[in-house]
Amino acid sequence: MLAIEEIKDLRLAYSAYFDNQDIEKLGSIFTEDAVCEFDEQYGGDWVGRETIRANYAAVAEQVGAPYNAIHAVTNPWIELTGENTAKGRWYLIEYLTRQGTLSSPGGHENPLFYLGIYQDEYRKVDGEWLISRVRLEFLWPERTF
Repeated sequence: MLAIEEIKDLRLAYSAYFDNQDIEKLGSIFTEDAVCEFDEQYGGDWVGRETIRANYAAVAEQVGAPYNAIHAVTNPWIELTGENTAKGRWYLIEYLTRQGTLSSPGGHENPLFYLGIYQDEYRKVDGEWLISRVRLEFLWPERTF
């Protein structure tokens, strides 16, 4: 149970670091050989910690200020697959928090940005759980699942 709770904290840290745009800490929770699998329209596969860090930095620039979007991850389903390996699945609900847009300068748009499913693999390295693979399948607004 302790390992499962540590893995839950890892996924929650991912969301907090991403939303706060703390790219250094975000990169540190991935293994050196990690892979982030995205559909081609979202950039394709990102391979290796440094590539992942650089690509998340580029995404942060597009999002703008910290907390312009926030990730809510729910329904964790984690399975230990070995002494130092695990896999998990999480639902993603991502919200926009910006006030007003070009199409609605004084008003509010739909705050829902994405709905998706994270399919994760985790590996314990030097006593610490890290993300070794992420596959994000989008359900909305455009389904890739």
